Amino acid sequence: MLGQIATHYLWWILALLLIAGEVMVPGYFLLWIGIAAAAMGVLLWLIPGMGLLLQAVLFAVLALAACFAYARWLRPRIERRAPGGERLNRRAEQMIGQRYELVEAIVNGRGKVRVGDGQWLVSGPDLPLGSTVEVVAVDGTTLKVRALNLSDASA
Repeated sequence: MLGQIATHYLWWILALLLIAGEVMVPGYFLLWIGIAAAAMGVLLWLIPGMGLLLQAVLFAVLALAACFAYARWLRPRIERRAPGGERLNRRAEQMIGQRYELVEAIVNGRGKVRVGDGQWLVSGPDLPLGSTVEVVAVDGTTLKVRALNLSDASA
């Protein structure tokens, strides 16, 4: 039976199964191996009669090359294009540059601001309750802030 079915079809079936697996368990890994399997199918269609060992070696090389190309070339370009992609899962870093009002005065370098429905610890110069501050950095779960001058608030 295997001799009756052209080998390139088997590679294309494997490619479809791998890509379907990627759809069910996303992670971008099976996709690139599936693309390598599809490329093997194309190679066998163009150059029939390749031995099984050569097919296995070429498939391994194509799979590694596809995964490497994704990791080193395509993934960084995708992440750069995504808005806020570099900070997507780092909520505190998304707050850099934002302005908030103190709900607890900064005394001895520590205070609190309201962000949404919660409060965040802040560190910065001593300021009274109600002062407007701007987040300049993040240290773990503490926002580092600076006082805004009246002239800064209008900008």
